[in-house]
Amino acid sequence: MEADQSRADAAQLASFGYRQQLTRALGLWSNFSLGFTYLSPVVGVYTLFAFGLATAGPAMIWTIPLVVAGQMLVVLTFSEIVSQYPIAGGIYQWSKQLVGERYAWFAGWFYAWALLVTIAAVAFGAASYVGALFGFTPTENQTKLVAIAIIALAAVINLTGVRNLARIALFGLAAEMLGTIVFGIIFLVNERHHGLGAIFHTAGAGSGGYIGAFLAAALFSVWIFYGFEACGDVAEEVVNPSRKIPRAMSLTLLVGGATAFFITLSYILAVPSFRDVITGKNANPIVAVIDASLGHWGGKLALGMVVIAFVSCTLAIQAAAIRLIFSYARDGMIFGSRSLSTVSPRFHMPPGAVAVAAVIPAVISLMPTATVARIITFAVVGIYISFQLVVLGSLIARSRGWKPAGAYQLGSAGWLVNATAFAYGIAAVVILSIKSPHGAGFWGSLFLDRWLVPISAAVVAAVGLVYLFGTRPKSRIRDDARADGSTEPPAPEGAPAPTVT
Repeated sequence: MEADQSRADAAQLASFGYRQQLTRALGLWSNFSLGFTYLSPVVGVYTLFAFGLATAGPAMIWTIPLVVAGQMLVVLTFSEIVSQYPIAGGIYQWSKQLVGERYAWFAGWFYAWALLVTIAAVAFGAASYVGALFGFTPTENQTKLVAIAIIALAAVINLTGVRNLARIALFGLAAEMLGTIVFGIIFLVNERHHGLGAIFHTAGAGSGGYIGAFLAAALFSVWIFYGFEACGDVAEEVVNPSRKIPRAMSLTLLVGGATAFFITLSYILAVPSFRDVITGKNANPIVAVIDASLGHWGGKLALGMVVIAFVSCTLAIQAAAIRLIFSYARDGMIFGSRSLSTVSPRFHMPPGAVAVAAVIPAVISLMPTATVARIITFAVVGIYISFQLVVLGSLIARSRGWKPAGAYQLGSAGWLVNATAFAYGIAAVVILSIKSPHGAGFWGSLFLDRWLVPISAAVVAAVGLVYLFGTRPKSRIRDDARADGSTEPPAPEGAPAPTVT
């Protein structure tokens, strides 16, 4: 039965013109683990908790279900598309199948740069927790070294094949879930300073107008709940992808949302003084709660699990970037396509794509800290823009008569789900774009910082359009990657790859 499924999956891929080159070894749980460790509630909450609490007080927790509901519409849209087009590269390939290759190139361009920047952002953010784990406050140079070490480690694991990626993702999932549940319960039992009713109050935050403060705090959730698309980025490595990837995407968002809500609740109730966080007196409330509740060795264990979450998150994002670069290059759509899409006969991975997904984030990490902070602001808006280009693509395709034909279909609800998902996504992009430092003026020295997100998006778009219309890339699958009539899967990792005739 497994052999029959493998042949069926290879035949499905061949129907799109591609030969099976990557190792098809991911089941539902390993695919879900990859998406979950990319979304990583621990990384998101631990990075942005202080911002959300300081901006809108404990009531900021209600941004979580709002954003999860909006993103679920995107998940449903993506599920219908990936079920019919389970091809590596996700957003690029989905846009290509729905609208066309130039539209796809532009959507993939945004997504590629957002992924590369996000790799650097997560690795950079890990440094403070690595320092806390080993008892030092990292300097700027130490932060860069930690970031580069994490990126390099992720690259080595990714290079050695999808089976190792799956093992680490499963380990990261277990560590993150165990740490979240166990430590969350400990905080609620031993370090609770407030009653449950606290989450229905603002604690004085946003006194100048709470709606604006709440929308600003929504960035806390907007920055967390993506990554489910990675389940589809690795589609050519998933067994029975048309059925399993939609389930893995939904699991990623729902389990991630429940986990994030629980850990956020436990930390909110464990923070001794909301006022200290709102005023900036307590700039890192999570570390303070860990130290107070768990003691020295318990705190070290908790921080160790946080570091594991950061490493597995970096690994998963890098894996998504590798498949996107590979898929672009296999179609001959970017400079250096042959080098970037040549697959290792031993590991069935493209070393050139792995190198790009490691070197560019490492270079970003080596820049001055202030520059890195500015570059990182593009990461999430780039992800959301690329998401909405796919959602828009589904609406365009439907208007042209597209009838979804995958194992997962929305049926008569398709138009409504797609349109509502698009409206939500545009609102999220607007929120991301208008976020500004408190009190920043429109003009003067703070102009760049206030409008950095839309400016950075405009720059990426402009450069992409210049490249697109200057080079006019045209999709042409490289000869040795074309479907040749054989639906036999490649040999297992470590064995010689089949000879192409």
